[in-house]
Amino acid sequence: MNQGPDRAGRELSVALQSDEDLASYARLAPRIEELGFGTISVYGDLLYPSPLLPLLEIARATRRVRLGPACLNPYLLHPVEIASQLHMLDTVSGGRAYLGLARGAWLDAVGVSQDRPVRRLRETVDVVRYLFAGRDDGYQGEIFQVAAGARLVRPPAREQVDLLLGAWGPLGLALAGELAAEVKIGGSANPALLPAARESLARGAARAGRDPGQVGLVCGAVTVVDEDGASARRRARAEVATYLPVVAALDPAAGLDTVGLDTGGLDEMQRLVRAGDHEAAGRLVPDAVLHRFAFAGTPDQVAAQAAELFEAGATRVEFGTPHGLTPEHGLELLGRRVRAAL
Repeated sequence: MNQGPDRAGRELSVALQSDEDLASYARLAPRIEELGFGTISVYGDLLYPSPLLPLLEIARATRRVRLGPACLNPYLLHPVEIASQLHMLDTVSGGRAYLGLARGAWLDAVGVSQDRPVRRLRETVDVVRYLFAGRDDGYQGEIFQVAAGARLVRPPAREQVDLLLGAWGPLGLALAGELAAEVKIGGSANPALLPAARESLARGAARAGRDPGQVGLVCGAVTVVDEDGASARRRARAEVATYLPVVAALDPAAGLDTVGLDTGGLDEMQRLVRAGDHEAAGRLVPDAVLHRFAFAGTPDQVAAQAAELFEAGATRVEFGTPHGLTPEHGLELLGRRVRAAL
């Protein structure tokens, strides 16, 4: 995997969930490409369908956009399987694939402990690179092994594929600085995170003798944009409530209690989500919290949030589902109004 292009520019991208009818990806993806977005990602969330099939549909329906999963995790998928899926996607897309990796979330719900995440991610990258290089002399890691003689059945068309690591903490960010083309702080629209993230990236890049400016810094989150800003924010609250109990603990910026949300509020939010009452859970999300964890409001408001992230050091902003009160209208506003404002 390469270090990626110079990431000094500012890119906007779109992320899709993996549970739609496959025909919807074939319909939406060409329009996303026409609207000028440079990357389409598909989430790899726990208990959702694999992102591979939607990505294959997107690959067949588009010609230029980069595409990949954001993100796969090496606790549920062995690196050999990850390499095989990436190989298929890169082949079908004609060399437009990237690989997103992260430690994953909610895995305790399926009895999987997440021990040694940095080592596991590092060795996963090693194995994927080993297989894409066409080697068969064997790989021996502390966690993963590949026997001598084992190799991908069809040799990959290229040895280098962009790597994106999903990370929040300093160790994961430093690993990205060492190995990745990009790092994504997923589930956040908080510009206050980025100066410290850049410092951690730089430490990792220095260990590897890399220029830290070559490592892109991506922020992505729930997005709901509409001319009716109040309705957009109401919908976004219900969406954010699903994952806020997880990502809130990862945000090292000033505590959420300072902006109106304490541990009790998060516990109640999680209870309501589990009961299926997302709207009631969303009502517990204060405005200041919503602003940290989602892009929500009118096109001008969403554009202002993205501009804040770029000013703080982001190189790419990724707009996640559901995009708008309807996906089609949200994507049109993101492409025609938000991109134009930026």
